[in-house]
Amino acid sequence: MFLHNYIYILVYLSFMAFSAVRLLTYLHIFQQEEYDGKRFLAWLWHYRVFDRKLSIALFILGAFWFALSGIPFLLPFLTFLAFAIVTAKEKDPRKKAKKKLAMTNRAKRIFVFAFLFANIPALIMLYFKMPWIWILFVQELPLLLVAANTMLKPYENSNQKKFWNEAHEKLQELNPVTIGITGSFGKTSIKHILGHILENEAPALITPGSVNTPMGIARIVREELNDHHKYFICEMGAYGPGSIKRLCNLAPPSHAIISSIGHAHYERFKSLEAVAETKFELAEATIEKEGKIVVHANTLRFPYTAHMKNNYPESFIVCGPEEDHTVMIDRADQTREGLDMRLRIDGKRHKVYAPLYGLHHIDNIALAFVMAIQLGMEPEAIIARLRTLPQIPHRLEVKKVGPATIIDDAYNSNPVGFQSALDLLYLLGWQGRKILITPGMVELGTAHDEMHYKLGVNAARRCDIVLVVQQNRIPTFVEGFKKEARKNQMLIEFDSYNEAQKWVNRNMRQGDTVLIENDLPDLYENVPKL
Repeated sequence: MFLHNYIYILVYLSFMAFSAVRLLTYLHIFQQEEYDGKRFLAWLWHYRVFDRKLSIALFILGAFWFALSGIPFLLPFLTFLAFAIVTAKEKDPRKKAKKKLAMTNRAKRIFVFAFLFANIPALIMLYFKMPWIWILFVQELPLLLVAANTMLKPYENSNQKKFWNEAHEKLQELNPVTIGITGSFGKTSIKHILGHILENEAPALITPGSVNTPMGIARIVREELNDHHKYFICEMGAYGPGSIKRLCNLAPPSHAIISSIGHAHYERFKSLEAVAETKFELAEATIEKEGKIVVHANTLRFPYTAHMKNNYPESFIVCGPEEDHTVMIDRADQTREGLDMRLRIDGKRHKVYAPLYGLHHIDNIALAFVMAIQLGMEPEAIIARLRTLPQIPHRLEVKKVGPATIIDDAYNSNPVGFQSALDLLYLLGWQGRKILITPGMVELGTAHDEMHYKLGVNAARRCDIVLVVQQNRIPTFVEGFKKEARKNQMLIEFDSYNEAQKWVNRNMRQGDTVLIENDLPDLYENVPKL
């Protein structure tokens, strides 16, 4: 009897060890879904990420409950063994993942509370020992994360409010010239370009990478903003109506740039009109502070945005290809060395060169150029700074790797940038084969199939070889490619980006040009197989 009870304690301990590693697996995805319980549970259901292997093992053990009753210690020992084996084989997302699990203070709190919740039924099982009941406890682990997050919500809100207030008060006190930048795409690139221009004139704090959420911006302000910073360049992301307004309340914009209205994050908004209204929350906040709003002409094709511009014409500076725009993009050429363009501002032409790749960057450069003029810089100084503009990491970053040229566009996630990348691949790949690696794009909502079909057709016109990662996500891309492809073109399917990369490494030839177009996060590519 003593041995029997001792083994059940081992079962309890092995379950808790299993709970710890499995909760980390789920927490990794929960974090990438920004701790949004509904999105996380929808992801679980869509990809059917439920435990199968361990649950089947426990079901089989339960079926032998009565048959093994004569050997009381054998069943709990086998249950212990099942938990131990699965625990040993589980990957640690803090170490082995494309985008590793960051154990922030919030992540730690959620993990600890979920782990404690898992402990309660495990203790009960010391008295009720049927293996089938363990299946329920195994399957409920992701729900415990959501429950822990919900329970911690008041504390998290209070904590975030404290950080928000500290950042807001610091901005009010130091009062830098704050330039808010938003758009469906292009905002990170514009931030990079404008920051490079302004840093030659005065110290500028630029939100790093793709940081564009309230807590991300608040952290940068609290930790890095100093009284010597003249400019604060702040990327503002939109994740639903009202999200830009909340960011503007945190960091009231002195001026604004709105780059585009498109299908990026379309599934969160359901319509382009909703996207436009949300992006123009930045314009509303800037008008309140009597600042200038530099916009691309394509953002004004909606009734709401056109109406706002007509009501406040003195606040808007419009960039576009037409002569009636405030700033005219007169000419744009992509060369093998960079971008050549002509801008016409107040009737005066400016010849601009930047060592960047991708014709879509023409609009980004024009918007940054005009904002720098509004901030007091002379055009000649801006042109000089643009000549030394470094490439933007993972956004059509061109580099030589061995015998091939690599176009790294891993951080792109919008159709316009994808099209521009294919055009660049065609231009730079004149000496050898043109190879595309792509898993497609995400968060396009109802536009997913249509956009991917068009891109598949264009890929057939631009590429020799297409390596598709997880083609089941983008069947219309494959359909469009095959419809337009010639006999000598190839489309090869892979389960992961790493497999596609290995193929390139084995088959790369002198003169090849390889475009890496988008790189899915783990919640889309490396779906856990449980």
